[in-house]
Amino acid sequence: MENRRRRATDRWGKAIIIGGGYAGLVTARILADHFREVAILERDLVTEETGVHPHVPQGYHAHAMLAKGAEVLEKYFPGLRGELQGAGAPVFDYGEGISFLTPAGFAPRCRTGVRIQSFTRDELERNLRRKVLKLPGVSLHPATHCEGLSMRRPGTVTGVKYRADGKPELLCMDADLVVDASGRSSALAAWLNELGQTVPAKRVVKAKITYTTMNFDRSPEDPPEFHVAKQMTFAPHIPRGGVVLAVENDRWTCSLFGYGDEVPPTDDDGYVDFAKSLGNPDLAGRLERRTHQERVYRYINVNSQWSLYHTMKDWPERLLAVGDAVCTFNPVHGQGLTVAALEADLLHRTLLQRRMHGAGLDGVSRNFQRGVARTVLAPWTLSSNSDLMWDPHQRPLAARFAHWYNRHLFEVAVRDPRVWTRFVRVINMVAPPTALFHPTVLTKVIRQAAPRRHTPPTPE
Repeated sequence: MENRRRRATDRWGKAIIIGGGYAGLVTARILADHFREVAILERDLVTEETGVHPHVPQGYHAHAMLAKGAEVLEKYFPGLRGELQGAGAPVFDYGEGISFLTPAGFAPRCRTGVRIQSFTRDELERNLRRKVLKLPGVSLHPATHCEGLSMRRPGTVTGVKYRADGKPELLCMDADLVVDASGRSSALAAWLNELGQTVPAKRVVKAKITYTTMNFDRSPEDPPEFHVAKQMTFAPHIPRGGVVLAVENDRWTCSLFGYGDEVPPTDDDGYVDFAKSLGNPDLAGRLERRTHQERVYRYINVNSQWSLYHTMKDWPERLLAVGDAVCTFNPVHGQGLTVAALEADLLHRTLLQRRMHGAGLDGVSRNFQRGVARTVLAPWTLSSNSDLMWDPHQRPLAARFAHWYNRHLFEVAVRDPRVWTRFVRVINMVAPPTALFHPTVLTKVIRQAAPRRHTPPTPE
């Protein structure tokens, strides 16, 4: 036992993280517990005070940190929720604080026990970066462009090739572990191909959705009972949606989105008219009461993509991929931040177990990528089934069944707070999707879906 305790205190030498965005920061927090040095290589010119940076285009739009993701972040960044709340990011019960317009009508206002917080990604990343860069051994290398992987031992990644500060020289930084957290624009597949690895084709679901987002001031006249107003989309008859979130510094973030040809405008009048068309007065009303607004952003590259690294038989040792570098989700489902946090938690448990058993890093990579795939599977299934229903030429049986079930589930949930609470727990990833098929829910959905028999009038 004493020998095991001694080995568990030993840390490995150096880890490199490619990408200094959200996934890279939460990964750095984990690796700082297990490595003496952690180098974050970020291509944008960021500092400790930088929030969202240019190569995170989705970062300017409304983000949802699901309850499970917030729980994981608080575990590794104690006090984060309170600090964000101190900046004006509200914490509230999902059922009490959201004006949620479902395809079947407004959701019930009820206590669900699911506590969430709304804030901008800008504020979140700035807070995380400050905390991470204060950790011993962690260093940030901004304006650093990674060009490929180094493999000085067969089948094992030993470092990263890069160019620094716009200089032409190609350099190499050695490490005991390399983690790709470079997001949607990851070049990892190309780098692996250059090394002779066979990379399987990605799974791709084309969401065909456009986001338009604006931050604006909170009016004193805004009713205080709702911190979020939302209308969800639902194929094929509700192609428009939107959300307005109360965020830090007395502001709202409003993201309007539309599928196919339903593109939210960027001009003021068109933007407000689009919001009014959604049918949720709590959303449009806040927008109409604004007296100051910030720049409007549009985002169109939102296809869901899953790189199937877990299926590679020749996946290199000492190489990991996390976050959007593995799987990107249509942001309308709000899953990406939470999935990245769960992957970081998986990484901590994986490395801690190796250290407790005095094992090395060889053998970690493939098992970790398989764990990432298990983490991704449920949210991917939920979101992709929904997105596939927008394409009349690509509607597999599983997606059609899920769509049918959800349509009737909403009809039940708007009248039954207990069913709505189950739905809230599932979408916040604090309960598994199977919770929506519990016998008490399934029976109600089947009754709702059953055809009504016409009863002829009784003669008088």
